[in-house]
Amino acid sequence: MSLGYILGKASAKALNTSLNVPLVMTLSVLPDMDILFQHLNGLGRIIPHRGPFHSVLIMLIVFIPVFAVYRKKALPYFIALVSHPLIGDYFTGGNLQLFWPITSQTYGIAGSIYSPENIGLELMLFLSSIALLVVTRDLFTLFKPRLSNLILAIPTFTVLLPIFLSFPLQVPVPLILPHLTFMILFIVAIIVTLVGILRRRKVR
Repeated sequence: MSLGYILGKASAKALNTSLNVPLVMTLSVLPDMDILFQHLNGLGRIIPHRGPFHSVLIMLIVFIPVFAVYRKKALPYFIALVSHPLIGDYFTGGNLQLFWPITSQTYGIAGSIYSPENIGLELMLFLSSIALLVVTRDLFTLFKPRLSNLILAIPTFTVLLPIFLSFPLQVPVPLILPHLTFMILFIVAIIVTLVGILRRRKVR
């Protein structure tokens, strides 16, 4: 998520276009929605983790109409999305079906999320993304009641929250703080937006 935000922000600046922070963060972790299927009987075999949801071909096909409508404005979001399998997962475990459905062959470098290198890199990305959120004031826009904040419910309830509902935790201890930080940040953004919507309705 940190990597997707950083790359999305950098590409948006290079293209001189604005960035919807909740959307780019959601897209950056969207492929991991397949984690949900691992908890449902039978579906985990049909839709494996790092399977079709991590296919760059599927991502490209889905984004073709988006590019047709939004052109260069869509590029930061596509970069954030494909950075998940092509960079994040490729170097931390691999086993990615990058070209499904053409082939089910898996790609990537075998590694472990528990390795010191991975933990150090993820912490660095997390701290960098928080610093960027503060410097660009993107962090403070999340605390304003905007409908786009509601999309953060997707990563919150499909990726972040389920991690803390499983036992034992499938997250290295040093990376619990980043997960908690994003989860709390997103929940606050969602609540602020819902409260804002209710207040507007009362005023009307």
